Amino acid sequence: MKAIKFFAIAACAAALAVSCNSASSGVEVEAELPTAAEVDSASYLIGINFGSFIKGSNFAENLDELNMAEIKKGMQDFLAAEGSPYDPDFGEAFKINPNEMQRILNGFISKRQSYKAAKNLAEGEAFLAKNALKENVDTTASGLQYTIEAEGAAEKVAPQDTVWVNYKGTLLDGTVFDENDSTMFVANRVIRGWTEGLGLLGEGGKATLYIPADLAYGERGNRAIEPNSVLVFDVEVLKVGKFVPKEEIKK
Repeated sequence: MKAIKFFAIAACAAALAVSCNSASSGVEVEAELPTAAEVDSASYLIGINFGSFIKGSNFAENLDELNMAEIKKGMQDFLAAEGSPYDPDFGEAFKINPNEMQRILNGFISKRQSYKAAKNLAEGEAFLAKNALKENVDTTASGLQYTIEAEGAAEKVAPQDTVWVNYKGTLLDGTVFDENDSTMFVANRVIRGWTEGLGLLGEGGKATLYIPADLAYGERGNRAIEPNSVLVFDVEVLKVGKFVPKEEIKK
């Protein structure tokens, strides 16, 4: 489906190029071609569409990671090609057969992800090793690091408790990827680093959690979080709803 969508975008760009660059035949008609401003607007919107496709398909985060000359060449070759993308011999018009698109692009994406995963893992391990040496940072057996500003109530959060929290999540470069106030959830229905970290706090507790990748989203990552990312959370427990087993409720 992504390959077909790419062809549709390329065809749209090609059609615009044809309409804007065709020489006059000398025939006079009352209808007018789009103005320069209209061409600019349409071109810009096609660029947005193309950029959305690149970003949404995880091909690149910015155009510096791609070869714009080859993108342009691919569009030009598509414009010059005869027939339909659905024709069996359509791919022969290109230096790389578009029917190989899915395999080649999947390999490209996989290699980028593997590089990011390795880079983030190395950077994360270096950060945690240095961070562990700080006087106010403690480390649990699982590798979770934390700094407690306030422990809160004596009774700590249990995995099945419901909590209301304020929190801010950042990456090691300081990028804030998530921030919410008075959010409610069950303590064991989040990443493992969160569940363990909440267990160190009671109602009213505040802490900073330094969560290794294997206690967060691991090699797969999650949306704005790259694979093998260490996550830093500032957490404040506003309220704790203690879990009550069904048998006790019946009593």
